[in-house]
Amino acid sequence: MNDQATQRLPRIALVGRPNVGKSTLLNRLCGSRVSIVEPTAGVTRDRVAVPALIGDGQREAWVEVVDTGGIGIVDRDDLGPQVEAQIQAALSTANLVLFLVDAKEGLTPLDMEVASRLRGFPVPVLLVVNKVEALSAEWEVESFRRTGISEGPFPISAQNGVGIGTLVTRVLDLLPRNPNPAPPQKPVMRLAVVGQRNAGKSSLINAWAQEERMIVSERPGTTRDAVDVYFDRDGEAFVAIDTAGIRRKRSIADAIEFYSDARSHRAVRRADVVILLFDVTRKLSSIDKELARYAIEHHKPLILGANKWDLVENISPSEFQEYIDAEIPSANFSPVSFLSAKESHGVEETLRLARELFEQAHNRVGTGELNRTLTRALDARSPTSSGHAARIYYATQADVAPPTFVLFVNEKKHFNKDAIRYLQNRIRAELPFSEIPVRIVLRDRNPDPDEQRRMEGDFARRKGPTGRLEEDEERVEVEEEAE
Repeated sequence: MNDQATQRLPRIALVGRPNVGKSTLLNRLCGSRVSIVEPTAGVTRDRVAVPALIGDGQREAWVEVVDTGGIGIVDRDDLGPQVEAQIQAALSTANLVLFLVDAKEGLTPLDMEVASRLRGFPVPVLLVVNKVEALSAEWEVESFRRTGISEGPFPISAQNGVGIGTLVTRVLDLLPRNPNPAPPQKPVMRLAVVGQRNAGKSSLINAWAQEERMIVSERPGTTRDAVDVYFDRDGEAFVAIDTAGIRRKRSIADAIEFYSDARSHRAVRRADVVILLFDVTRKLSSIDKELARYAIEHHKPLILGANKWDLVENISPSEFQEYIDAEIPSANFSPVSFLSAKESHGVEETLRLARELFEQAHNRVGTGELNRTLTRALDARSPTSSGHAARIYYATQADVAPPTFVLFVNEKKHFNKDAIRYLQNRIRAELPFSEIPVRIVLRDRNPDPDEQRRMEGDFARRKGPTGRLEEDEERVEVEEEAE
């Protein structure tokens, strides 16, 4: 295991046949909606591993909870063997196994098959009877003793929390002793890998993690969830977010694909750097262009990942760069990374590039340097069509990630979208933000010192516990401020 960010955490693997509530239990233990929960067997395919702080009121410990696909899954895309391989990988590194069964459906032959695999397992296995939401289901609990699993049954309802406290107490009893429980190392940055279906996103994640964390298949749409994968480089922890492939909205077939699409967009919003991966053997699609615009609109540093470059002939990187600039003009400052995720070519270079963009997003410039840059920009620009001159009284950098510049101006109406874009380009050209989006906020009137301090305090308060702007703040667009 190479991800030092999580390898010292005890691992709890959730296993069972399909649709017994493993993803719901993971969400319950982690206190958030991590895995997609859908009443369709086989929703989860990849391993979804999440650090979580669990406790029973007297003790607590950091653990890594691993959701797995259903054992014995009959997959509509014939990925059953790959799902099984992911389950075995989770079991091989687990410190504790929670074997889930369904009280409402009762004991099934597939439950007995799973139990036969787990009897005699080298780590503790707890039999967890889920979906005991009503008293009428409790009589089924005792019937599961026939599985031969000695620890349990533990009746719970992952949906409403019944029995979770008793289960967690026993889990804490069985976990490896750790006299100094500590949270996992804080990731240096979060990298969201987005793109169309079958663009090679999972291959890139596996190359970074240096293990098969994600199922890779020629069939499009293999990944359904947005999966966080922790990995390590040079003693630093990173999180790569593998996302489901985006489809045109009219092509979304069911609720699974709807939630996959929504979580891919959410992954962009919570990322520090976004890698838009696309297959260079195909033309850029409207989906690729929409994703690039979405990342830029949310002020996310963006890398355009030209994947499968080893298959390209008769075109140079500079020629391809011209093609990208013409197709996605809104991202013409974003760097292009030429790579082959499958062959691990350019993978580490892409990570280094992501680090550089991350550092750019955290740069700060002096107020004097910023104001001189903007003064030169306005001096070089003609008055508006109505003859009025746009004037900036004062500018200051209020925040980083994204770099946010507040401009106090004579009248905001003199700064239309083109003027805002022009100022952003000048800031990128003259200041250390050459390859990332920058955010400009306009304010009327000349500020006094008290107003400036209040404004900077507002930005600080809007940041959440991770140090990132909250989603509501992220959605405020430059154009809205300019109206």
